[in-house]
Amino acid sequence: MSAERGLLSQTDRLRRRVRVPFVIGQVVVFAGLLVAGLGPFLWLLKAAISPTQDSIRKPLAVFPSGEVQWQNLATAWQQGHVGYYLGNTAIIAAGTALGSLIVCTTAGYVLSVLRPRWGSVLSAAILVTLFVPHIVSLVPLYLTVLKLPVVHTNLTNTFWAVWLPPAASAFNVLIVKRFFDSIPREYFEAARIDGAGSLRVFTALVLPLSRPILGVVLLLSIISSWKDYLWPLLVLTNPDLQPISVALPKIAKVTELNIQLAGLFLALLIPVALFLVFQRAFLRGVGLSGGIKA
Repeated sequence: MSAERGLLSQTDRLRRRVRVPFVIGQVVVFAGLLVAGLGPFLWLLKAAISPTQDSIRKPLAVFPSGEVQWQNLATAWQQGHVGYYLGNTAIIAAGTALGSLIVCTTAGYVLSVLRPRWGSVLSAAILVTLFVPHIVSLVPLYLTVLKLPVVHTNLTNTFWAVWLPPAASAFNVLIVKRFFDSIPREYFEAARIDGAGSLRVFTALVLPLSRPILGVVLLLSIISSWKDYLWPLLVLTNPDLQPISVALPKIAKVTELNIQLAGLFLALLIPVALFLVFQRAFLRGVGLSGGIKA
């Protein structure tokens, strides 16, 4: 029965006049997706190892017309201090990911497992924030960071200013809550019969079962933090604390175009590599929206 659920039935696949056009169409679509996905990345690599005039005169050339300049990558790393700014970016991404994991798992656990009376109201409030444009909340968020309520502390020019706001991601909270909803309730009842408290259920039962979705949240948080530009630009005015996304435009003012593109390629290489390494876990975690098999 599963073979009959595709675009073509098994019987149609055996017919040559149907199978050949279908395979050709698949190849064409796959080639188009490959060009759209890898094309910009490969072009950036070509521009990073080409002379500046090459990228200006023949920007759409497939290969460098002159000598391949692999030293551009080393120059960008040293002259543009790309390595230093990548270190700042890694610190920001790691802190954001850790904060996001703490917030989304605890919030999801409260809303999905503990289920307080006001849980439905809080879930609705979290859902509403997804419809608020980010630019609308930018000024209130900046004023909050400028003078943190209760403690009245200025968090600008500290990593806390870029760690805390993205950690409270409504999207991450909702997808983790949805995953927690799919865990059979019998697991929680059995754990409570055995004498496990709420904290024990959370640490010993819920978190081990939720490793796929936690990997998704971790990867999404890292990539989102890695490419963020506007918020770090506002709250990190000290150049020694800025990530690579903020530093690259400044590097462009004092270096040639090919060195700038080499720095951009190095900055792009890490998130792409992370996705390629963890793509199986990422896709599996996204696809786990149903129940968990016992």
